[in-house]
Amino acid sequence: MTTLPDNWQKSSYSGPDDGNACIELASSTPTTLHLRESETPVTVLTTTPAPLSDLLRAVRDGLL
Repeated sequence: MTTLPDNWQKSSYSGPDDGNACIELASSTPTTLHLRESETPVTVLTTTPAPLSDLLRAVRDGLL
């Protein structure tokens, strides 16, 4: 059984008017990151910093 972190954070861009429509991020170790959709928090993706950084860079650069 995997224990999920309890330190979920959402982006500062997700203001109070956005309710639960955001992606949350947590870490359980320095090399393990977890992502979840706040509307369906039971579904959790696990990754490492490098692929997540690549994804965020691509989104920021308009490639996705």
